This record gives sequence, C-alpha cells and structure tokens, in this order.
Amino acid sequence: MNSLLLSLLVTISLSTALAQEDYLSYEPKGESKGKHVVLLAGDEEYRSEEAMPMLAKILSERHGFKTTVLFSVNKDGFIDANNQASLTHSEALDSADAVIMLIRFRHWPEEVMKHFHDAVQRGVPIIGLRTSTHAFNMDKDSTYGAWAWNNAEGGFGRLVLGETWVSHWGKHRAEATKGVLETSAKDHPVLRGVTELFGTTDVYEAAPPADSMILARGQVLSGMEPTSAPADYRKATQAGVEQAVNEPMMPIAWTREVKNASGKTNKILCTTMGAASDLTNESLRRLVINGLHWGLGLEVPAAANVNYVGGYKPLMYGTKDSADLTDPYGFRAFRRGVKPTDLK
Repeated sequence: MNSLLLSLLVTISLSTALAQEDYLSYEPKGESKGKHVVLLAGDEEYRSEEAMPMLAKILSERHGFKTTVLFSVNKDGFIDANNQASLTHSEALDSADAVIMLIRFRHWPEEVMKHFHDAVQRGVPIIGLRTSTHAFNMDKDSTYGAWAWNNAEGGFGRLVLGETWVSHWGKHRAEATKGVLETSAKDHPVLRGVTELFGTTDVYEAAPPADSMILARGQVLSGMEPTSAPADYRKATQAGVEQAVNEPMMPIAWTREVKNASGKTNKILCTTMGAASDLTNESLRRLVINGLHWGLGLEVPAAANVNYVGGYKPLMYGTKDSADLTDPYGFRAFRRGVKPTDLK
C-alpha cells in the first residue's frame, strides 16, 4: 500500500471517529428486528442524556433493534443539556423507523428540524416522555413555528403527542407519582407485564384529546416514597375548575393514532413520567419498550426483558449545578465534562 493511500485511509478513519464522538450507535445483538430506533436526548432537568443510552442498550441487546442516541452538546463536544439549539447527527433521523424522545424547549436550526419533521411525516411511531409535551420553542417565523409549545393549538405536544405544557399538578420535587392502570385499558398490549408504576417526578396536569386511549393515571402522593399516602387537597385546573388533586386523577400515559399532513398515521405513546430516575422503575421501562413494539406493529412480549445492560445509576433530576446537601434526594443538574462516547 503506497504512502498516499495509507495517509488517505488514516484521515478518513480519524474523521469518521471524530464525527461519531457526538452520538452513540448500537447494533442489534442476536436476531435483528430489522428496525432502526433513534432516541433523542435534550432537556435541562430530567437527565435524558442518561436515560436514552440506557434504553438504547436494552433495545439493542435484549430486543434486536439497531439504536442511535442523539444529544445536545456544546462547541467542545461535551454534553450540554442547556444548549437548546443542539442536536447531534440529526441525519440519523432519515433512516429512523421509530423515535423515542425526551426533549424540552428545543429551538434546533431549520436543517435539523427538517430531519425530525420528515421522519414524522413518514409516519414513524413516536414515544414521547415527560417534557416532550413541550418539546419545541422555535421562533414564530420559523418554518416549524406551528410546533412551538406555546402555539395557539398547543404545538407539537398537543397536535401530535396529545398534550402540551400545562402545569405541575403535584408539587414539584415534593410529591411523587403512583401510576394507577386504567381498568378499561387493562388488555392493551402496551400494558403487558406492567404492574407497579412509580416515579419521583410529580404528576403533570394533562387532558389528552378524545381520540386518546388512557392507559394509566397518576395518583399524587403526599411525599416522595412509594409508601407515601395519597395527597388530599384541592387546587384549580388551568380552566379554573377547582377539584381534589386525585379526583379524578390526571392521565399520565396514553396512546393515540394521528394522521399527519402527509396522510400517514403516527402511532403515539406519550407518558408524562420518564425522568432518568423514574426509569429505574421496571414497569415504566416495560411500558416504553412495549410501546415501541406496538408502534412498529410487532408482537408485544408477555413480559419484555427490561434488565439493564451494564450498570445504571442516574442522577436525580434538577437544574442546580450542585446538590443541596440538606436535601435527601440530591436534586441536581447534569454532569459536566461528559462526552457521548463516555456513556457507551
């Protein structure tokens, strides 16, 4: 091999390696499903940068999916959950068969939004976690301004997932959520093997449209433990109607099928749970993985294997750079100085 060719190959190899430092990709283990799942991490509080790689590894190792995880990074390539304009390697969305997302108030460049928009228009199934109800905050004159969370019609959250940001219905960082399965949906395949739903995030106020199938409702707890008693007080909804916080309980997980502007149908699973710490709950991980199978038209396992691949010890959610040492739950912001490849 002559020196010029060798030099060229080395250059190409180094360029490829550098390009792959800002996202993660996992090939399927065992029998492949022949499907590519793209997971989007990008929120300031709920540690999506930790949750999405964990789910991606389970999906590739346990269930035979090819997975790609995309991140928000800073100019030096370190994960920066606060950089709302960043999404790495967005061209991966061009081959996505499904999307799992935990993002919040993103204002991606037009070319990045186009990759996402085109995937939606192809009719890919979408699983939206927690703050994905208020995923986008584009300028009004953006091509994709209709998807801004505060658009009059509720943006991407309301139009596609079924709800936008409304309010913290439970007390934020003080009242956890117990999931109560909806009796009328007990035979829905997404609920196979789903039993005890619990998360330390609070219940969001939500009113999905009539075309939604509610799978679970959130009982507001009076504390942060699974054993905490149900909360017992009244508050007003955004519409000004006062009610007891648990009568009725707010929906926290639902499905819907939405015909998009291209005439294709997106199968949707949305849950207002889904922080990285929530996903230590086995049933919540199973709900997500069941939802992916359902969305892709694949047989949903009776009890999907949701065991971690390697360890998983996510940070508690939060926005402060250091935890309050007087706080037993350790609410804090994302880890600094981490590159996507450090999470491989």
